[in-house]
Amino acid sequence: MANSVEIDNVSKRYLLGEHHGAHGTLRDAISASVRRRVGRGVGEASEIWSLRDVSLTVAEGEALGVIGRNGAGKSTLLKVITRITEPTSGVARTRGRVGSLLEVGTGFHPELTGRENVYLNGAILGMGRREIGRRFEEIVEFSGVRRFLDTPVKRYSSGMYLRLAFAVAAHLDSDVMAIDEVLAVGDAEFQRKCLGKMGALEREGRTVVFVSHNLDAIARLCRTTLWLERGQIEAYGPTRDVIDAYLSSGITRTADVEFPDHDGDVTLRSAALLNHAGTPSAMLPRDDAFTIDVHFTVKKPVPGLDITVFVDSLRGFRALDEAWSESAPDQRGDPGEYRARLTVPPVLAVGDYAAGLWIGSAYETHVYEEDVLRFRLEGSTKGRADRVVQLGLAWDVQRS
Repeated sequence: MANSVEIDNVSKRYLLGEHHGAHGTLRDAISASVRRRVGRGVGEASEIWSLRDVSLTVAEGEALGVIGRNGAGKSTLLKVITRITEPTSGVARTRGRVGSLLEVGTGFHPELTGRENVYLNGAILGMGRREIGRRFEEIVEFSGVRRFLDTPVKRYSSGMYLRLAFAVAAHLDSDVMAIDEVLAVGDAEFQRKCLGKMGALEREGRTVVFVSHNLDAIARLCRTTLWLERGQIEAYGPTRDVIDAYLSSGITRTADVEFPDHDGDVTLRSAALLNHAGTPSAMLPRDDAFTIDVHFTVKKPVPGLDITVFVDSLRGFRALDEAWSESAPDQRGDPGEYRARLTVPPVLAVGDYAAGLWIGSAYETHVYEEDVLRFRLEGSTKGRADRVVQLGLAWDVQRS
């Protein structure tokens, strides 16, 4: 199978500072003139390597995920793949038509209507008017902006902009689709729609390169993932292995923590994760129950006092959210020392989690700690690493 994308020892260097090099355009010359008038000269040259010796291949019909922290070089890699920028060194080859969605409204002219921009984007991809016309109704239907099709896109909201831009990029006949984190702009329904379309493109034999902080979306769409760290490849291989390594990097697991006293009606004293033996531990067997232990002080009466424990998967899911009020009497909040314990049965799947706390009432928040305890549940994924809960529900199967 041929490769759609080949990146061979690509590096990209950017110069930092006020201005570097000759004036290549009239705009550069005017900017330099203004700087001289206000007393701003040319800054001392410094440089940053956004990519350093990156090599990879993406086969035809493959979906490649790209993950990494902010500033890791993900967007620069996409710009190299889509030929928006040239590498400082190395070679980048892309075969076929390349469609891209690197930021909201990329390639749109703000003064043109949505209808006109559909044809403009198609022309940029090298498509004829008839070819675009055959896909026009699909694009409009997918975007959901038919009512505003003859309105200049400068009057669109960011969500409308995104819907039309994605619809154009996904439906025009490009061989390679490069998509950046722009899906974060859309609502949940549209994100699901976009992910479904990207999966369909892969099944049709198109190549997809997808940059996202949404690790669940990466896991569902891409079999292979690239992890960039400071412009270099940290890991490159099967998506599940790369995501697990990414999540585990730099994690400091915390089994118990104490808090200093402060003025207020409610003070959080400590929080701890206890294993089945009652010992603080941040590495817990998945098949055993564990307890979240919270010690707090109520100094003045707080009518309707409540406490909530929530547990988030590091992939971004809210896996657990339990409130004291759901099982306690209505009369709560008398002054005193409190120790609250929530025992969690073995329902969470293997993986890394962060636990947080909220203490307050319907009218006021007294304590909010989003990331207090970090822990890992260890055990077998049983071949289903994507799930967050593992309930072991009973089946009723009868042979007829």
